[in-house]
Amino acid sequence: MQRDDQEKTLIKAGEDFIVHLEMERNLSPRTVKSYRSDLIGFFAFLSEGENTEDYLATASVRSVDQLLIRGYLATLHRQRLKRTSIGRKMAALNTFFRFLLEKGYVDVNPLAGMSAPRKDRYLPAHLSVDETHDLLTQEFPDDEKGRRDRALLELFYSTGIRLRELTDLNREDIDFTQALIKVRGKGRRERIVPVGAPALSALRSYLDLQTENSRKGFGGKSPLIRGQNDRRIHPRTVERILDKYIVSAGIAKKIGPHALRHSFATHLLDAGADLRSIQELLGHKSLSTTQRYTAVNVSRLMEIYDQAHPQGRGGEEKQ
Repeated sequence: MQRDDQEKTLIKAGEDFIVHLEMERNLSPRTVKSYRSDLIGFFAFLSEGENTEDYLATASVRSVDQLLIRGYLATLHRQRLKRTSIGRKMAALNTFFRFLLEKGYVDVNPLAGMSAPRKDRYLPAHLSVDETHDLLTQEFPDDEKGRRDRALLELFYSTGIRLRELTDLNREDIDFTQALIKVRGKGRRERIVPVGAPALSALRSYLDLQTENSRKGFGGKSPLIRGQNDRRIHPRTVERILDKYIVSAGIAKKIGPHALRHSFATHLLDAGADLRSIQELLGHKSLSTTQRYTAVNVSRLMEIYDQAHPQGRGGEEKQ
């Protein structure tokens, strides 16, 4: 490690950090954008109450100590942010100061020894098997948009991919012969995921109706699912499509596209699939992320226990 004799200002250190994320770590634009947003929020906190407009351009990164960090965290708590959001912001700052420490811009990491708030425990929202059946077997218009809507809903549930992973799919990512798709996930990691027969059938039906113009694609790529003007469908459009069909199927739940991913994982677990396999299919880097689905599974088991066991938690022995 080489020591930089010149004091690094907050703004210059922030710029160096973003370049490091983009060029050296080669993170995706969305991930870099998230880091930048968290850093801007922290810098805004540091600037509050300062009389000089160029505070960030003159203050040294060495001026940030643990007291300032704790003050920032207290502000986040007063804003009633979720624990997961606060934890993410802490993780971003920790990465920032570890970078500064490695570069010799600071002597200590002010977040060293500080622990993130414990995450809120929650059960992922998901559909039951019957609700999923009602969603996918309802009437879809027999035109290009109707076939597209059926295809994207079938593909969501069949593969468990993320919303952005679905909208990023290209025609060449589908292997109809082997029933597989190539998915580009978080951190630009690629994985191969199997696709069920109903989803493949819906996709074939949709692709058969695409216009000649849409088959040509844009910019050398041919998006699989298309929105307005035959261009790649926007994630918000997918959310509106799901909302529409959730209502028309008579499902009394307010859910987003991620709930179909949760449904995919929960139904696999209920059917006896092991966590490691589900982890691979979902593209989770850590098994602990996948393990939250066991809470749903245990909840369902306890419900069955209460209904079937002679001395369930209802308190009265069943005759």
